[in-house]
Order: sequence, then C-alpha cells, then structure tokens
Amino acid sequence: MLNHVMIGCTDVEKTKKFYNAVLGVLGAGEPFEHVNDTGQTRLFWNHNGDTFSVSQPINGEPVTTANGSTIGFKCDSPEQVVELHDVAVANGGTSIEDPPGPREGSMGVMHLSYFTDPDGHKICGIHRPG
Repeated sequence: MLNHVMIGCTDVEKTKKFYNAVLGVLGAGEPFEHVNDTGQTRLFWNHNGDTFSVSQPINGEPVTTANGSTIGFKCDSPEQVVELHDVAVANGGTSIEDPPGPREGSMGVMHLSYFTDPDGHKICGIHRPG
C-alpha cells in the first residue's frame, strides 16, 4: 500500500548517522542522497522494496512532529526489537513508553520498543510472533 515514508530533519548529517545505525540493524545500507532543485538535501534508504526517507523541509519552516503518529519498523525477532531500541538510544535517540519487550493486548502478543529520533519523531520496533 505504501511507497515510502518521508519525515523532516533539522541536521542532515546527524540524522544520517542516527538512521544509518538504526536501519543498519534491519539490514539497510547507506542512503541515496539527493539535493532537490530548491536546495534541500534528502536521504533515501531502500530495503526489501520499502523506502524510508528524511528531508530538510522544503518550505523552509522548522521541522515539526505529528502528534499521534508513529513509524513502525518490522523486526525479525524479539531480540532485534531490543537491539533496534538500544542502537537508537546509543546514537542520540530517546527511549519512550515502556521498556522494550512483549505486550499482551487485544491483537495478541507483540514485541515492541519505542523511541524518538533526534528531531522527536516517534519510532517503533515491532515483531509479531507466528
């Protein structure tokens, strides 16, 4: 259903370092870097047919985060959920909500971790067993 997700970033190099480490846990390589016609730098990580990207805001306004939004990255195991979180925190992210681990809910057991990136975007690592 989705082609890509793009979020804003304030500091391209800081954001690149953060997501290279975090998305590297999932097997993503270096991003494709593009400067658009109006001078904003954008980074595109392609992995398994999916694209995650960051961009300096095209309108020149400060980066903002969307209240109530979360970007979830699929993890291959409960251990990878924890690793994603720990690598994010070690690279400038902030741990939020409960510690990484299993959550029992109406949708069954899911292994989750939540953190924010350096610009405050809410990110989730998720593994759904079976």
